[in-house]
Amino acid sequence: MRIFTVVAAFFLLAFFSAQAHSQDAAKGRTILFVDDHEVLYRSGTQRILQPLKRQSEKAILDMAKPWEVGIGYTSVYRDPKSGKYQLWYQAYAGARAGERRLKCVVCYAESKDGIHFERPELNLFPYKDLKTTNIVLISNAGYGDRYCCSVLVDPLEKDPARRYKMAYYDWSVDGKREEPGLHVAFSPDGIRWTKHSGVLLKTLYGGRAIQPPFANESPFKETPAKGGLVRKTWSYPLTLSDVIDVFWDPIRQVFVLLGKFWFDAPDGGMGFKNGIARSESKDFIHWSKPQIVLTPDDDDHPDVEFHGAPGFFHKGRYFALNQVLKRRDKLAIDIELMTSRDGVAWERPFRKEFFLARSKPGLFDSRTLLSNSTPIVHGDEIRFYYGAANVAPLNGVKSEPGQRSGVGMASIPLDRFAGIRPVAKSAQVTLRKPLENVGQVTLKPLDFKGCTDIMLNADATSGSIRVELLNEDGYRVRGYSKDDAVVIRGDSLRHKIAWMDRGVDKLPAGRYLLRFHLENATMFAFTCE
Repeated sequence: MRIFTVVAAFFLLAFFSAQAHSQDAAKGRTILFVDDHEVLYRSGTQRILQPLKRQSEKAILDMAKPWEVGIGYTSVYRDPKSGKYQLWYQAYAGARAGERRLKCVVCYAESKDGIHFERPELNLFPYKDLKTTNIVLISNAGYGDRYCCSVLVDPLEKDPARRYKMAYYDWSVDGKREEPGLHVAFSPDGIRWTKHSGVLLKTLYGGRAIQPPFANESPFKETPAKGGLVRKTWSYPLTLSDVIDVFWDPIRQVFVLLGKFWFDAPDGGMGFKNGIARSESKDFIHWSKPQIVLTPDDDDHPDVEFHGAPGFFHKGRYFALNQVLKRRDKLAIDIELMTSRDGVAWERPFRKEFFLARSKPGLFDSRTLLSNSTPIVHGDEIRFYYGAANVAPLNGVKSEPGQRSGVGMASIPLDRFAGIRPVAKSAQVTLRKPLENVGQVTLKPLDFKGCTDIMLNADATSGSIRVELLNEDGYRVRGYSKDDAVVIRGDSLRHKIAWMDRGVDKLPAGRYLLRFHLENATMFAFTCE
């Protein structure tokens, strides 16, 4: 299900229409084969997902401190100059903390290589009798717990004190009443944080199964409960929940928030299931009203919902790491890769296989996987850090035998999110004879003006790839046919596409169809230099 406003739809249509001509220019672009947006048509092929590969079966940061009874959400940043990694992670101790402000905190660690992390001893927030900890942010001690820690570094920020930005869920007094919802904080170094006062977006809390309030009715109610207690509910409809992730959108030049939200049940009762909503901001403080962008659909199991879907932008595509929660599968979460052309309407082409699936029983990440919006491009790989646990995601910090949690890292080779390869056999009646492991992909017209080389990211270890050019009307270009092509073999992120006696820089002006002939090979992306 994809829902966005008419205004947003009009804006996106106008924006991409204006960009259509410039997108024909191939120079400087990397085209990822995660979708068919640049594909004119393809024959005898299929798209395959490239799942993440774990760095280790062990957590790169394990439970080691008294306040780390449960480790959850994370964010990571790698300084492009120094190479230093900074890691922020949620640590949950619950009632063991003794003080409500310390029940769910944000902790900090550093690394030189992104694998071996150290916890600095900081004099910011003591924990019981320990004066030095690696805790960098605590809660406001509200009615419910503080949650999440989505951090990004803003190189365009003019105020040094606000270069690091964090979004999280907490409680604050708004006027005379305490309210739950989105909070933000700022920092010059990622260690010393200053909270921005107040709730920026209010959220539903405690209103499960009740009908939405009327327009002239207060969403806040107090009702008597057992033991003389009072049950409080904040019944805000169509709002975010407690999982919040942010990223910078370089196309629209805005901060984007993708967060978990509750939608209503078949009988209209609130708090039925979780989907994903989107909000945006120019200054990280004033956020637009959240708009629903994703809910489970007819192809999902009835027990499936989405616990969060942190997004990021990479080489012309929006991606999201959808946390697919199965409530009746021992309360487990796997990670599904989603894609989008505009960051609003999301596609889910990889449902048959998870981008990151739970590991085997007994390991720290065998039950709950919590993705984030900060993958790290490191040389020839993209690293994805995640919080994980071998207990149910809604378990909190209940004691279970062998309970473990921590931070893991998994990766893919650069730009290999998904690839296109031939099907095992094409035997349609329109073929003269069946073809095995043979396919072709023809792209939409491209202008190669200014291009000197075309580099192909592909694995042809067990086969080959030949590339040819056709003019815009579909006629082959002499000297650039597949018979003239230098055969591509082997596995490389940077195969050079070439022809026997000429290169792409010798092409006459015009737009051309680039065609890839695949024989038992997979291609993931190509770059025009």
